[in-house]
Amino acid sequence: MLYFIPAWYQQNQWCENEQSWTVRRMHTEFDDTVKQIQLFHRSKACPYQIMLLSFAPNFRHFLHRQGLYHAPYWSCFDAMQEVKRKKAVVLSFHNLKWPQGIEFVYTPFVVLGMLNKKKYAQIEFGEDGNPIRIDLYREGQLQRRNIYDDRGFVSSTILYEKEKPLYQDYLMENGMWKLRHFPEDGHVEINPRCPYYLLQYQEKMQEKQFSSFTYDNLEQVLYEILVSYLELTDKQDIFCAAMHSQHARLLGRALKGKKQILSFFEDRYPPKAHPESFLMINNADYLVTDSKRNAGQLQQECRLPLQNLMVIPPYDSRVDASISGQFAVQKLLVPVDNLEEALFEEIIGFLGNYLEINENARIHLFTRRAEYDRKQRILEQARIALKNAGLEERWAAEEEQEYVSENNLDQTETIPVKFFAEQCVDELSVSKCMREQRLLVDLRKMPEMYLQITAISIGIPQIVRTKTEFVEHGRNGIVIKKIEELTEPLEYYLKGLQGWNQARVCSYELVKEYTTERLLEKWGKVMDRVGGNSHLTAGRRRLE
Repeated sequence: MLYFIPAWYQQNQWCENEQSWTVRRMHTEFDDTVKQIQLFHRSKACPYQIMLLSFAPNFRHFLHRQGLYHAPYWSCFDAMQEVKRKKAVVLSFHNLKWPQGIEFVYTPFVVLGMLNKKKYAQIEFGEDGNPIRIDLYREGQLQRRNIYDDRGFVSSTILYEKEKPLYQDYLMENGMWKLRHFPEDGHVEINPRCPYYLLQYQEKMQEKQFSSFTYDNLEQVLYEILVSYLELTDKQDIFCAAMHSQHARLLGRALKGKKQILSFFEDRYPPKAHPESFLMINNADYLVTDSKRNAGQLQQECRLPLQNLMVIPPYDSRVDASISGQFAVQKLLVPVDNLEEALFEEIIGFLGNYLEINENARIHLFTRRAEYDRKQRILEQARIALKNAGLEERWAAEEEQEYVSENNLDQTETIPVKFFAEQCVDELSVSKCMREQRLLVDLRKMPEMYLQITAISIGIPQIVRTKTEFVEHGRNGIVIKKIEELTEPLEYYLKGLQGWNQARVCSYELVKEYTTERLLEKWGKVMDRVGGNSHLTAGRRRLE
């Protein structure tokens, strides 16, 4: 069995990141573990299971969003709360026990429960319309917060005093509290009336008693339950853990003697910031990174042998035809996140001058950040940069404007918009946006991997400042050192179709290196070296 241990936490807490449907999602849910599980789930290459360490009462909805609804999983909090239900059920807040005389007021965002003309409850809903939280009030002050599980019961309740959390109870399916967590000092109390947790392994259930009624923190409880479950697993089982500061210390102790693969993704867990984890890294059977850059940093910081490390991009490539040729304009996608202000202004000024040469070009400033005013701020910054460059600042207006001449009031001139802001948080919207682009111009110090893999999948050229494994200079893209060198590549790819078509052909050749089959081959090699003659290698017969 291959176990995936994800790093799905909310602000370094032992809980999920589920939120109300009214709240804008501030970051993508995709990471290395999501893509790894999707890879094995769709290919059925070998048996696998998710090991969830966080409190996730709406985990079924998360799996559904990722196309993994039927993925097998084991939850540490489910074991602690003795939850046996597996399937999500429909729960109506009308079926809950309410005081007599309560009146429900429906607003565009939440449902309010009014009692004696005073606010008694506020009901929050998830993206699928299920109630995820009910806040209870007394005299206008928050008294209690009930957190609902998508399987149809109250999973946790938080008691407030003067609107500050006093403690949080984690409940069983019958409503009895099992564990009480005090956030002030972090200590935990176990209900002496039910001091057991439930382990379910291969359709068998085993009840075990907690070793103590009090713990210094929640991590000690999770460690005890996790170790008890690991004792039931097979010696040949492999554990692939997403490296994260929240669980690194816990897993460093719990996984001793187990076959381990540690997965490093982007800048989520830089080892130099966590020197205490070097022992865990050095003791791991194998390390997997998402890019050659991360692999180089790991080797430099940890002095790792090459045979213990493999680069496996978490995103697989798929041929997807570009539709940029269907537009009368040529769209250039320019990512702007993490660009220094001076560099941003230089790029905007340069591209603005280029637009005077190529009237068909349009600049699409791309961001993955989800702040509600992010697009407006990007365009405002672009207008300032255009003005400083002596160009028409209204090119970056939020909509086309009509300009009335001072000398002839009857003549009006429409100022075309040539700079647009593209805000794409999740990968689906990114792919949809990129299919319309003629060219990717990522001039940041380190281009984004997902954008580059999407670019070769769609077959559009790339102009970058840093060479990566996804750009072959002169073939599917061009590497420049200075912004001043940008004119020639732009002319090469936009003035005619010869260079663009050549880049497209080369991109489709690169696609073959990152297909699902090739990524599974790499995973097969990793598991062979970790598991030896493990039964896991039987999954590779699908690749031969």
